[in-house]
Amino acid sequence: MAEDIEANAQKKLKSRIRKFKKILKDENEKEELFDTLGASVEIFLPVKNPEEGDSIILYTTADGKIVDGEYSYLESESNPISLPLSDKDLELFIAVFEDFRLK
Repeated sequence: MAEDIEANAQKKLKSRIRKFKKILKDENEKEELFDTLGASVEIFLPVKNPEEGDSIILYTTADGKIVDGEYSYLESESNPISLPLSDKDLELFIAVFEDFRLK
């Protein structure tokens, strides 16, 4: 069964690559894609105990505007917790990571 999932993933990846090659050649295709995109960025925060971890997940529009976020805490592999960020807390994280850029 895992092999079926991997084979499906390989087919989907090849399909996406063909689509992206087409997008590079056609500005209308690129614009259409960007109109429907959203993204998330997970920022893993430094921890002292390697057995646990926490992170901030920021959700953006295609133009990079942060529209939502959540805090994720992992105390053990079997019990991850995700908490939505309030608007006030989201503003704080946006300010802290204001200079963070993906390239």
